Amino acid sequence: MTTTLYLYDDERARAFEPFTVTRPVSELRAGAEIIRRRWERVANRTAEGFIAGDHLTDFEEFDAPAAASHDTVIPAGAIIANARCVVALDEHLASRNSVWSCGGIVCAIRLGQPVHLADFRDGATSLAALADTAVPVEVRGRWLEGVWDLIGQLTPQLTDDIALISPSLQALKHTRDVIGDHSVVVEETATVEPYVVFDASAGPILVRRGSTISAFTRIVGPCYIGEEVTIVGDRVANCSIGEVSKIRGEISSSIVLGHSNKGHTGFVGHSYLGRWVNLGAGTTTSNLKNTYGTVQFWTPSGLRDSKQQFLGTFFGDHAKTGIGTMLNTGTVIGTGANVYGGVMPPKYVAPFSWGDGEPYETFAAEKFLEVAERVMGRRHVILSDRQRKQLANAHAKHRS
Repeated sequence: MTTTLYLYDDERARAFEPFTVTRPVSELRAGAEIIRRRWERVANRTAEGFIAGDHLTDFEEFDAPAAASHDTVIPAGAIIANARCVVALDEHLASRNSVWSCGGIVCAIRLGQPVHLADFRDGATSLAALADTAVPVEVRGRWLEGVWDLIGQLTPQLTDDIALISPSLQALKHTRDVIGDHSVVVEETATVEPYVVFDASAGPILVRRGSTISAFTRIVGPCYIGEEVTIVGDRVANCSIGEVSKIRGEISSSIVLGHSNKGHTGFVGHSYLGRWVNLGAGTTTSNLKNTYGTVQFWTPSGLRDSKQQFLGTFFGDHAKTGIGTMLNTGTVIGTGANVYGGVMPPKYVAPFSWGDGEPYETFAAEKFLEVAERVMGRRHVILSDRQRKQLANAHAKHRS
């Protein structure tokens, strides 16, 4: 039997906006690692593809697999994993098993017979319904019940992940200013300038290769700084900062997917920045209501109680803010939106919006693509024809 791996966005995962406008959930960072890479690690194989909404047919990004095509027949022996399950990095999917569960819920199966992609097209199919009669093997992990769980589970997820990633790395040997008893690992090709403090009192810290931590920065664990990241001062606490990003000013309890800019001062807390996001100088997020109550969060089916007391702003891919932008608790800035002017935006800004307040104009498709190409080029990444097509289709779907 063929042994391949597919990541599946079920119906609930497909509602994880603003991100699923332009990417499958399997290409989101949870803790220190991309969800798809987590499953590749525990399954010991490279993913063949992902199963998600039709609008992601042309998704293309770095080492990500392509979407499974409409006529795909997933062969017997293939493993299908639910992308909402953030599997622990030290788990292993043994070849003798055919059903795996997390918290008693089926999270992955090995197909006993071929299955047509059409069976997954609307996301309503449960992996449990396709599982054979074998007793599920329990694996450790965390389920994402709502998109906000990416932030709500960040602290324990980072603590677990860093402990598992760090031992395999070649670390710098020089003396650093360290507070606390948790581990601090800085890879050999990273640069740490004088007057950087690593506060490992509450959790471990990992700085990956090629990154630069500038003087007068305080890194508070648990904290993951990815490859080729530049940290330019202030306090970075309890964060997962994805590769090739630039961070200045205070940021806490937040995830930066990668290739994004917070290049100026301004507080960002309990927030999630998609890819190619740029925050203007002084952009500040509220992450706590004055009532200290739980935060209501926009979803495609209406407002939902996140049941979290701390929740900031979720920025979709290619979102931009102007200088001095103030954002309310639990705000969603849609994919490709460009908001500016100093007026506090509403708690939901639709994809590809443009302007300094409601009613927003539409960010013209050709202009948006021109800006996206320019932004990506600054990081030496080419906007491919497939990426251009996918973004254009997303624009047409949400702004037509």
